[in-house]
Amino acid sequence: MSFRNDEERHTHSLQTLNTLFEYDDFMESIGSLVDLGCGTGADLGWWATRTTRDDVPIPLNIRCTGIDIVDAPSKFKKYPNVTHQKFDFEKVNELSLKSKFDVLWCHDAFQYCVNPLDTLAKWNGIAEDGGMLVIAVPQTTFMNIRQLSFVQPSGCFYHHTVVSLMHMLAVNGWDCNSGFFLKRPDDEFIHVIAYKSTHAPMNPKTTTWHELVEKDLLPETAVASIQHHSMVRQQDLVLQWIDKSLSVMGHH
Repeated sequence: MSFRNDEERHTHSLQTLNTLFEYDDFMESIGSLVDLGCGTGADLGWWATRTTRDDVPIPLNIRCTGIDIVDAPSKFKKYPNVTHQKFDFEKVNELSLKSKFDVLWCHDAFQYCVNPLDTLAKWNGIAEDGGMLVIAVPQTTFMNIRQLSFVQPSGCFYHHTVVSLMHMLAVNGWDCNSGFFLKRPDDEFIHVIAYKSTHAPMNPKTTTWHELVEKDLLPETAVASIQHHSMVRQQDLVLQWIDKSLSVMGHH
């Protein structure tokens, strides 16, 4: 999917943002957030202006940081709780940012990672213990009238799937068992929420699916698939999203 403008991109983000906003305890627990690939900053502005849902709303004043290789949008000046760093989000670390974050937000940007495994390891390092990572990335392989189709946009070098994202996240110490996944038939994007676990990033060349099972980093249906086939088959997966809906991945 290619959004025609930032308004379309942000409208797509709101499908997840508005659902997260319904969880009052979660929203009020967030002290800091980083938007990785913030672009023109529409999503970051949403986070920066959140309030409680009380009759008399109270600003949450989430400390927000935007990371992108482009200059900061002028709109950021009106948000006292927003900072921007002109930086490659694949190279961020705790030293460069001088901070860790409760929430890492990355909508429509992860597909441009040249080294996605290494990037997820670095992002693990800037997340607070139990921190949440939210990724939305387009799926570029799909069935079109019984024919397998591939789309390869400029700057994108990987065909991400639910299984490949789960694999990369888990091997980098992200808890997908407690996480959430969504792939709607009418939406080309894969939506993922994972949490920083107590496990450090592992060697992707030597870590097996079975080791990830032992570390309790995978959803139950992925574990069952591994136990039967020694691998994860996407058609075996039934995964929950934050709105309690279930996605039967065999349909995708």
